[in-house]
Amino acid sequence: MHESDDDSVLKDNNDLEGEFIIMKKKLVAVVAFAMLLMMWFTACGEIKQPERTGDIVVLYTNDVHCGVDDSIGYSGLAALEKKYSADGSYVILADCGDALQGAPVGTLSKGEYIIDIMNEIGYDVATIGNHEFDYGSERFLELAQKANFPYVSCNFRNIESGEIVFDAYKIIEVDGIKIAFVGICTPHTITSSAPAYFQNEQGEFMYAFDQDKDGTLLYNSVQRAVDDAKAEGADYVIALAHLGITADALPWTSSEVIQNTSGIDVMLDGHSHSVVECERVKNKDGEWVLLSQTGTKFESVGMLLIEEDGSVSTGLISGYEEKDAHMAAFIGDIQSEFEEELQTVVAKTSVDLIVNDPATGERIVRNNETNLGDLCADAYRIMTGADIGFTNGGGIRADIKKGEITYEDILTVHPFGNAVCVVEATGQEILDALELGARAYPEEDGSFMHVSGISFEIHSSVASSVKLTEDGMFEAVEGEYRVKNVMVGNEALQLDKTYTLACHDYYLKNAGGGFVMFLDNVMIQDSIMLDNQILINYIVDHLNGEVGAEYASPYGQERIVIK
Repeated sequence: MHESDDDSVLKDNNDLEGEFIIMKKKLVAVVAFAMLLMMWFTACGEIKQPERTGDIVVLYTNDVHCGVDDSIGYSGLAALEKKYSADGSYVILADCGDALQGAPVGTLSKGEYIIDIMNEIGYDVATIGNHEFDYGSERFLELAQKANFPYVSCNFRNIESGEIVFDAYKIIEVDGIKIAFVGICTPHTITSSAPAYFQNEQGEFMYAFDQDKDGTLLYNSVQRAVDDAKAEGADYVIALAHLGITADALPWTSSEVIQNTSGIDVMLDGHSHSVVECERVKNKDGEWVLLSQTGTKFESVGMLLIEEDGSVSTGLISGYEEKDAHMAAFIGDIQSEFEEELQTVVAKTSVDLIVNDPATGERIVRNNETNLGDLCADAYRIMTGADIGFTNGGGIRADIKKGEITYEDILTVHPFGNAVCVVEATGQEILDALELGARAYPEEDGSFMHVSGISFEIHSSVASSVKLTEDGMFEAVEGEYRVKNVMVGNEALQLDKTYTLACHDYYLKNAGGGFVMFLDNVMIQDSIMLDNQILINYIVDHLNGEVGAEYASPYGQERIVIK
């Protein structure tokens, strides 16, 4: 593809109602069939051959996280698919990962309800998100067999054989035009899901994701898949990626993959929950590649348009309210199966408990203390009797609003079903764990630690010197610690003293997030209760059924001080 300059198009909302706007080099096209839609759609694109008769529309999703009826929802996606198909366009449905986990509809069925919904709507192809493995790798492989669409990944491989587990790509042919969808899964999956899910009983890794220090393994796997697809006659190569664009995704961001490969036309991305209508990134040959990502939980649906003249553009559809009646009824039937249990009131709160900053709406639980983080960590420590409680920001997924607390609210906060454990840990191990959790600050990191029974400072002016292995596991702190002045109660942390630490099995037993420092420790309490249940029990039994004034500040109790 060749470079083009994009011209901005701005209009009053009243003028835009019902319009479908595409921006590309010196061209603004108003497409007639989109008069049916009430939406903003903005895109950028390039011109390439071959030409064909009729449009090809790829509707793409990423990081739905079980938001089956959030915003546009699956029934809105079904309505969009029917509208474009009715106009004569060929429609392809594609997903970029993290569909199976994130809300009770996934948790209670271990992902099966989501596969049922994706089958019903008629997805054509999907790639794998790291959270697809949150019910275990064997469970995901079962779900992939149940899916009526193929999962593709060029870098999820069996270590013993060296072969990839799924096909690297799928080619869909439309009127003689071959479109290859190449799957790419973030190598961070090995730690952002539980490493134990990829190991045998002896603790040996059975699976890998081409993780290494500089990204070379991944780039090479992507290039092989692209070359193979082109050798098979692919006219277009679309990367279905779950990589992300944020600093914690280095060296495997979607932009880095583009910059270190050639032959990809469009990169459809996920993982970082970013809203990217269309960016252009140069590949290693200096050619422009389109990059797009839809956000999360159906705040947008992505649209990749291949027009009759060979033009390729991407953009986002948002604010679309029409629902497909059949799909809405199908989802409703699934939800009704567990609705009564979910709506059971288990407690109440007199304060809002937050994941997102009430002042800005931005998520802060992954880089700052919050009152909900304090509450969850307190539940771990107090209900187990441990000296210290840890819980990571990535495992706290949703606010709880002031008022009644239902079982659904608790499951939405803790959807993973991690089991609470208590181990003996030295002060040095505690300090290393806090340092690992704080290494990305001020950037978001799911390993950012919320604590109970302990307080500490993060000196942000000190650069992180945490060293990780090629697999993303903690190895050492090679320089000055940015975590300082750690206090256990009213006493300074003693590095050679042994404490009892309550956390979940994801970290303590499975080395999730790279937390290997606890794997060989003495286990005092082993998988005693799921995280969501211990949170309910803490509120009901210890707080007498109501979260009150001690958690009033949304920003917590100053257990974590940023310097």
